[in-house]
Amino acid sequence: MPAIKALALAAALSLPALALAQSAEEAAEDAVEARHGYMTMLGINMGQLAGMAKGEIAYDEAGASRAAANIVALTQYDGPALFVEGTSSADMDDSDALPAIWENPDDFGAKFAALTEAAAGSPEAVAGGQESIGPVLQKLGGACKACHDDYRQAD
Repeated sequence: MPAIKALALAAALSLPALALAQSAEEAAEDAVEARHGYMTMLGINMGQLAGMAKGEIAYDEAGASRAAANIVALTQYDGPALFVEGTSSADMDDSDALPAIWENPDDFGAKFAALTEAAAGSPEAVAGGQESIGPVLQKLGGACKACHDDYRQAD
């Protein structure tokens, strides 16, 4: 087989592998982007509750309940599915996810489940006045911190 034909055949055979590798890279980037969006939404709602608890935002029962309901809804999403292999801080510059997530997937999943448990009932619990928000934030913040301590790269 002439060298040019062999080179063309080798190039043609390698295209599916290159396309697959590119797709995996794009999938990883998409997962990290989705993860960032997910955490941003959690942060916005936690921030609203924290602002009300500190008196930086006027307490609004409907707004507090809505923020808490948003957190509950977010915890119903399969968040751990956004942590796909190859998206750790060791793999990507824009990731804060520590490799320990993939070394301890059961513990990571349990910590995420603890956030779901902490959020349960929070829309009702934040009703009744500004003072009702603090205990809810303690539960939610504790669940967030437990996961971040073990699985998030420090800033």
